[in-house]
Amino acid sequence: MSASSAGASEAVSADREMVISRVYDAPRELLFDAWTDRKHLEQWWGPDGFRTTTHEIDVRPGGVWRFTMHGPDGTDYGNRIVFVEIERPSRLVYRQSGEGPTDDVRFQTTVTFESKGRQTLLTLRSQFESAAMLQRVVEKYGAIEGGMQHLARLADYVARLEAAGR
Repeated sequence: MSASSAGASEAVSADREMVISRVYDAPRELLFDAWTDRKHLEQWWGPDGFRTTTHEIDVRPGGVWRFTMHGPDGTDYGNRIVFVEIERPSRLVYRQSGEGPTDDVRFQTTVTFESKGRQTLLTLRSQFESAAMLQRVVEKYGAIEGGMQHLARLADYVARLEAAGR
């Protein structure tokens, strides 16, 4: 099986929510592991051209993942995620905020992994503190395109894992 190259879609609500989904030709357990295991996360996390460095990660309710996303232009973006809910392999809920120059960006994300036969529908639903914050993140950081690239990088990564027999 390989990750689906089609199936990415996005929608931004009129209020403060951004939703991006994608269908993968991979089991949800593999996708869940790729989303929660440090050895996987640093291989795909972030939009095209970004690298991720994990400083600490504790995947459990109340646990924290602190990481830096290194942009292709050399800019570093500090991030902090606090896990709220973990229901393996179907659901993750976390609060994310920036650190340093992006510390005013805050949102809560729910990621669902829904089995669809041999495929998995992954839905990323991010709720921002205000409509203005969502709009700023979309305009300043390209959040919609970046989110779609983020899920495409995950698709490429799980396809490689599947091809290698995990």
